[in-house]
Amino acid sequence: MTSTSTDRAKKLVKVLREDLAAAGIEIPYSLALELIAHQFGAKDWNVLTALAGRSSAPAIGPGVPVLRVTSVSQVLPFYLGYLGFTLDWEHRFEPGLPLYVQVSRSAAVLHLSEHHGDGSPHGVAWFPVRDVSALHKELLTRPNAPVRPGIDPDAPGGPTMQVIDPNGNILRFTRSPSAQ
Repeated sequence: MTSTSTDRAKKLVKVLREDLAAAGIEIPYSLALELIAHQFGAKDWNVLTALAGRSSAPAIGPGVPVLRVTSVSQVLPFYLGYLGFTLDWEHRFEPGLPLYVQVSRSAAVLHLSEHHGDGSPHGVAWFPVRDVSALHKELLTRPNAPVRPGIDPDAPGGPTMQVIDPNGNILRFTRSPSAQ
């Protein structure tokens, strides 16, 4: 809740008292404050105003790992064909310059970059997965699979499957905390 929401709540208090008064019911201002606070899901007016006083810092979304690759054309079959990602877009400043692409699968998003300053070779990206075993089985069914990963049941955070791309970048798929 923001201070703008508190102002709106105060206007609702006024409207509530006016509407009740028009129906012949007079209530104290303090009671109207408490009733409106309850409508916003707060225990009381003090809790509501405390929530309004919190910082309204801009929300930050999930990060997007940038993995350094030597050749996008060489690693795309791995990401698209083997891991099941989709090519979302690609960017090149002009012909002959390094390529930068975005691939995604479900909520997972990766940037693959041929630019020397982007990322370090052999980077690591971690992905929460609802069912690591199901993803593992899916990858094992791929024809001509370039890797046959296993699952480490004792990894920190729970069962984890590690896959290494053709450029040595490590992708760790771990049971998401919400699935535990």
